This record gives sequence, C-alpha cells and structure tokens, in this order.
Amino acid sequence: MARIVMKFGGTSVADLDRIKNVARHVKREVEAGHEVAVVVSAMSGKTNELVGWVQNMPKVVGANSPFYDAREYDAVVASGEQVTAGLLAIALQAMDINARSWQGWQIAIRTDNAHGAARIQEIDGADIVKRMGEGQVAVIAGFQGIGPDNRIATLGRGGSDTSAVAVAAALKADRCDIYTDVDGVYTTDPRIVPQARRLKKIAFEEMLEMASLGAKVLQVRSVELAMVHKVRTFVRSSFEDPDAPGMGDFLNPPGTLICDEDEIVEQEVVTGIAYAKDEAQISLRRLADRPGVSAAIFGPLAENHINVDMIVQNISEDGSKTDMTFTVPSGDVDKAIKVLSDNKPAIGYDVVQHESGLVKVSVIGIGMRSHAGVAATAFRALAEKGINIKAITTSEIKISILIDGPYAELAVRTLHSCYGLDKN
Repeated sequence: MARIVMKFGGTSVADLDRIKNVARHVKREVEAGHEVAVVVSAMSGKTNELVGWVQNMPKVVGANSPFYDAREYDAVVASGEQVTAGLLAIALQAMDINARSWQGWQIAIRTDNAHGAARIQEIDGADIVKRMGEGQVAVIAGFQGIGPDNRIATLGRGGSDTSAVAVAAALKADRCDIYTDVDGVYTTDPRIVPQARRLKKIAFEEMLEMASLGAKVLQVRSVELAMVHKVRTFVRSSFEDPDAPGMGDFLNPPGTLICDEDEIVEQEVVTGIAYAKDEAQISLRRLADRPGVSAAIFGPLAENHINVDMIVQNISEDGSKTDMTFTVPSGDVDKAIKVLSDNKPAIGYDVVQHESGLVKVSVIGIGMRSHAGVAATAFRALAEKGINIKAITTSEIKISILIDGPYAELAVRTLHSCYGLDKN
C-alpha cells in the first residue's frame, strides 16, 4: 500500500469520455490497495473561455475602463476545475468507488493575497488523510486556494501542477503522478528530433532547467516545489490503456521519474536539449561604467514585471564606457523600450537597439559539473553548421545559447546528435 496523488491536465479531462478514462486510471490504483487523492484541471479550453468572459464583461456593459476586480476574476475562472472535480467524483461513484470532490477552500489550501497569481502558503491535509485512510478518494479542484481575505485565489496558469505537488507534500504522499498528453520527459522535442528518447529518470534540478528554458511538460513552480519538498514525481500519459500491462506497477510505472539526483546511478553528461522561441535582444550602447548602472537598468524592468534573462556586458578599452545586452520575451520588447526610455536620465545610455525573432537553445545535464569541454563541443558543432552565436550564458548544469530564429531546429538537432542523445 502507498499514498498516491494523481493529477490530470485539461486534455486528459477534455470531455465526458476522457473523464471516464481518468476514472479508470484512478480505479486501478484504488483496487491495488493504495490511498488516492486526485487533482484535476479544467476541461481543455474552458479556462480560456472563462477568462474571455471576464475580459469582455466591461466592454459589454460599456465601462470606461477595461480593468476588473481580480477577486471576481478568480471567482469566475476557478469554476472550471470545480466542474471537473464534481464530474470525476460522479464517475468514480458510478464505478462503486467511494469518492468526494473538494474545492481549494474546503481543504483548505491557504494562499497569499495575490489574486490571479497566488502562491500556496499552507495546506492542512489532516481531514483528507483521515478520509483516505477510510478508503475515500479525494477529488480536488486544482489551480485554486483561499486567500487571507477568505476569497478564492487562483495560482496562475499551470497552477494545477503546483496544486498537485503541494497536496502531495502536505499529505506526505509516496509519489505524485502527473498525467498529461505525453508519456514522459524526452531528451528534446520529438517533433523536431524523431530520435529523441524518453528519459527513465531526471533530477529535480535538470527538470527545473528544462521547464524554465522552454520544455512544456511541467510548470516551473511545480518542479521548484517538488525539489524543495523532495516529492518524487512521475510524468505519465493519461491516454494509455489504464489496464495495460505495467500501468499498475508501483515501483516501475511507465513514464519519467523526477527525483533527487542521488537516485540516478548512471548520470549522463548531458540529459537534454531545451529551446525557447520568441526571444528578443536589447542593447544599450555607450553607458557610463559606474556603480549602480545595472540597478538603474534592471530595477525598473523588474518593477514592470519584465523578465530579463541572458545578460552580457562589454567594457571599452579605457574602461569608461560599457555596452549592456540582455534578452526579454519578444512580447515585452515595446514595454521594455518604454521603461528604458522613461529612465534614460538615470541610466545614461546613448542609444538603445533591439532585435526580435531570436531563439534560446540550452544544453542541460547534472553531469556537466564533473566534465570539461561540454561548452566547447556545442560551440564547435554549431560553427560547423554555420550557426552564429549572439550570446552565451552558463551555470553549473546548463549552457544557453542565443541564435537567429530560423536556425532553431537545426541547432536543436545538431546539439542532440553531438552529445550522443540520439543513441539508445
């Protein structure tokens, strides 16, 4: 017997037939004798529909402002997960499984007051644990909790993954299974590299880098939470036959295990290649090289919620002037340029330049800590393909390279091959 949290995303619960299939996955674990809690997302497309209703309501009533109360946004948008939880509980009950749906506030999943992007602060899982011990399946609406003002607070896009990991930590679950539309974490995007391999295991740190650098399998906050609380997490496919051989194997289920690196005996030098499209590069030319100039640039950008990534600084030969180059998402370029323009007197640059349509390709692996020459291999392989590198950043387990957008797929294929990831 074990305690398992199962999470199902929007495509897994997209309609009644898929909810029935999810119920079969849950039934399999219950019949194996496990204590089970389930966290669900809204049905595919429903959250977008609800957000659209909220955004259009001010226009419909002829309001002078497009803005709306974030607390009411949460009240509307959180309803998608509540519907799914109720429907799955009904499906399980029809299969003679003792099940009950729970909304975030009923548990309670307590959050801060940042409506629309709340962060979980505490979960009291005592009642759920008691009911699970009595054989009841808890079906929990993901993506939501209750703020200090006693109102529903949503966790932001992808928040159901975060809910699932947080619930697993609170319940002291043996494992958190994230069911999605893919059957695990791959060495890179199989749509670009057909030879990409599904990983048996990946370390928390590697998965965190993969998620933050473009891999869409898991939401970044959920991986952070799993790493902090050491929640062993499996990425699995909800579209496989629930009763197929091996699906109920607790010790070795199909999918990818995200775990502490101590569990990975054979550590590869490079685990995977991630990429993020729609990057933009902004350069500030001929800045005075003085203390505080970086704070003058990046402070206002942070205050305006503009995410800055790769930063490169070049100092002139006499040390009096410097150029500062950094990347932001392409959608934030205009906003960033305006912020920099508004703060030009404090920053003191001569001219600002920008370029959009770039791609960030990243090489990731915990084995890089103990191996030299990993970066040189990447640079040599890209040079042989005629791919120019615009910027480079590195960390202990990652190398990120900025290139022109049209070379993205060639770069991913090249790097995947040069590190031997095509091989079984």
